[in-house]
Amino acid sequence: MTGPPTTARRVVAELLDLALLAIPLVIGALLVDTLGDANGGGQTDRVVFGGAALAATAGLLLWNRGRREGRTGASLGKTWTDLITRDPDTGAPVGPRRALLRRRTEVVMARTADDDGFTPLPADTSVAGIRRRRLLGLLTLAVMLVLVLLASVAIGARPMTFTEVFHALLVNDGAETDVIIHSLRIPRTLLGLLVGIALGVAGALIQGHTRNPLADAGLLGINAGAALFVVLSIYLLGTSTPAEYLWFAFAGSLFASVVVFGFASIGNGGSSPLSLALAGAAVAFFLQAMIQTVVLLDQTSLDGYRFWVVGSVAGRGMDVLWQVLPFIVVGLVIALASTPGLNVLSLGEDVARSLGTNIVLTRVIGIAVITILTGAATAACGPIAFVGLIVPHIARAITGPDYRWLVPYAGLLGGVLLVLADVIGRIVVRPGELQVGIVLALVGAPFFIALVRRRKLVSL
Repeated sequence: MTGPPTTARRVVAELLDLALLAIPLVIGALLVDTLGDANGGGQTDRVVFGGAALAATAGLLLWNRGRREGRTGASLGKTWTDLITRDPDTGAPVGPRRALLRRRTEVVMARTADDDGFTPLPADTSVAGIRRRRLLGLLTLAVMLVLVLLASVAIGARPMTFTEVFHALLVNDGAETDVIIHSLRIPRTLLGLLVGIALGVAGALIQGHTRNPLADAGLLGINAGAALFVVLSIYLLGTSTPAEYLWFAFAGSLFASVVVFGFASIGNGGSSPLSLALAGAAVAFFLQAMIQTVVLLDQTSLDGYRFWVVGSVAGRGMDVLWQVLPFIVVGLVIALASTPGLNVLSLGEDVARSLGTNIVLTRVIGIAVITILTGAATAACGPIAFVGLIVPHIARAITGPDYRWLVPYAGLLGGVLLVLADVIGRIVVRPGELQVGIVLALVGAPFFIALVRRRKLVSL
């Protein structure tokens, strides 16, 4: 269709764009209303979630009406109605600022723009441009992480004002709110951050070493190994708290990784991505069968297993944090140091071998790091799904395939996602709490389905 667009078409496009902006506003308004004083909410809760809704709305506006329409000529609403915004004199894209401010622009049909040679602005693919976008992304993630951490400290079952929160953080003279924040919320927040970073980095490494876009900790049997050893410790030794069975879970993760890597290496002198996936699936199924056998024999083991397997950062103190901290720090350092070798390995084993890379050594180091990070995180909080699965895809969409940038991005994204999910779990079923593993499953499952369909990962 050519010619000037009808008024009705333009109105529909604007309404669609406004509807997109209304989504976070409506969700934020519902949350603020739900968090009223009568429902156990507090001032801090309402300000945090109301501010988050406004920030999300502003971000959507800048992306859709500014960057997207300014560079490609079409916001989402205009894309759905076949309209293009362009410069009335040159017929070229107007840029983000002019698109956002609606200065000296005209709207035409997409067919008309194509006939006149309209071309979207190309992305800056220079080395300086890519580095600038990546650094800006890291800065944005760091700011988001700080805000999420503050929200985690401020929001909980006991409503608090900003005055009480800052008093606890800056003064801490032993008041009731000071004790709650320092003994419960700060350890929980720090553990959630540490576990989220570990799972995000481990997920990126797992997908890189197995070259499987659907890989996570469960693929290598790590979660199943940790779960089996936890169940056995409850059944045989009577352990009952996270601090008591933490080391058993970590030992189970190590055991599963060694067995999987050993089976994957039999016969060809080294493990391949396919043999790792097959060995991991086989070992995981066997270990799950052993777990079911034990929990069916003993009710106490079943109760303890149900508490641990759901995945939660609640009920863990600083003692658990200090026990897993050295392992995660060492794992993160080795992970960052191994990213150049993983970049070479991603080119294919033949190319990597021709460039002088020791494939077996690189893969052994990678599996060891994955085991340390995932094992420590799983031992501390139980198996938490979807962080290691989703986060690497989001990071890869921002940074590209360079693991020197992908791994830090995955770590920060994992920390933000897990702490945010924990905060959401504290308010959705007040006065109770929803464990972080359940929140991530509810949010992560539909998100990952959409991601798979959009990126066509199933065909890989």
